[in-house]
Amino acid sequence: GDVLDDYLRTDGVWILTRNKQFYKTNNEKECAEKCEAERNFNCRAFLFTRKKLQCLTLAENAKMTVTFNSTDAVLYEKKIYLLQCKKGIGKDYRGTEAKTRRGIPCQKWAEKTPHNPNYTPEKYPSAGLDENYCRNPDGDESGPWCYTTDPATRFDYCNIPECEGQVTHTGEVECMQCNGEDYHGEVSRTESGLECQHWDAQEPHMHGFTLKHFPGKDLKMNYCRNPDGELRPWCFTTSPTKRWEYCNIPRCTTHPPASGLGSQCLSGKGENYRGKIAITESGNACQHWNTQSPHRHGWIPDRYPCKGLEENYCRNPDGEKRPWCYTINSSVRWEYCAIPHCDGTEQGIAGMSNVPVQVPLSEECYRGKGQSYRGTTSITASGKKCQAWNSMFPHRHEKTPDRFPNADLRDNYCRNPDGDNSPWCFTTDPSMTWEYCNLKRCDDHTQE
Repeated sequence: GDVLDDYLRTDGVWILTRNKQFYKTNNEKECAEKCEAERNFNCRAFLFTRKKLQCLTLAENAKMTVTFNSTDAVLYEKKIYLLQCKKGIGKDYRGTEAKTRRGIPCQKWAEKTPHNPNYTPEKYPSAGLDENYCRNPDGDESGPWCYTTDPATRFDYCNIPECEGQVTHTGEVECMQCNGEDYHGEVSRTESGLECQHWDAQEPHMHGFTLKHFPGKDLKMNYCRNPDGELRPWCFTTSPTKRWEYCNIPRCTTHPPASGLGSQCLSGKGENYRGKIAITESGNACQHWNTQSPHRHGWIPDRYPCKGLEENYCRNPDGEKRPWCYTINSSVRWEYCAIPHCDGTEQGIAGMSNVPVQVPLSEECYRGKGQSYRGTTSITASGKKCQAWNSMFPHRHEKTPDRFPNADLRDNYCRNPDGDNSPWCFTTDPSMTWEYCNLKRCDDHTQE
């Protein structure tokens, strides 16, 4: 697994922290490695700023200190320190429960009164004996405990709920097929134990995932769902500091029902196309889905088991206009494929009428910071395709046309709604959130 899988990500948040170290890194993964290797303190989280490529490792997380908005920052918190539930006997429980099951406050692990402890932070540095939080440093079968502040009771156990698969009222553990797009279960807590916000509520988080906009996605109550093709079901949380989080729903051990063998021709957007065409409409051969060369990408077959990402066949895993693939030409990242229509018509001009043709560009350059740019370029500086502004896939965001009515956030054209240095867009590559666009300033005289 990826080192970042152990962290919970929140965009646009900064936290106030006393204990931190600065590093210069190229990406979030390198920053996570600094956190893992941190020796100055116990690293619970890190902050990464995309534009300055600055990495801060932190001793605190959002549970322990104040947070505030900061557009360019991304906060990654170690999941183990956010879990409010225990796995098994809770030896690695690092939550913040600090009272016994009878409600008596815990004694701090570093203090000697009212009880002189056998288990101290000095003797057991890796047992997480912080503050007066319940812990299980000795692997007690009954789970996390603490010394109590009651002189008559040396220690007692704490009431920590189980994290393991939540059981339905019929008594079965729920599971999901594929990426959980068709998961209709009743799990309503996130993987770190936070309660989910109801889909029809806009508190504490405002969002566009309503029944009206997503009628077929079963957005009932506050159950975990996957309405937008994420890796697995998720929900908005009831914690004001955590906008959304994945839910921990195990994969079913039985195989998903075979949905026919998939189509050998193009119907609709071609999401069920499973034919063997592996060449783009301009004649470039397709890159294999399970390779990262010449183009790095996030469509890894193991992560998306039901999208048919085998060999280098053209596919439509992301709800594009029709099947496509990355190409083996390093200067052409991806292209659509020419797939014959199921109704027998040639996929000629008629089939392509809804594809924005970037022919006579009204503007190929921008002035100032490009806030007035209204051209139709939709490719980033490194050749990635832009995500549509009204889409939440692959990246959820708040730069929507209704929030920025004057920014002309049409289709997936490069724009600068927030006063950044130049026009940019969110990318359709799951591994890169956003990037500046492939545009020059008009006063560079590079093109008349």
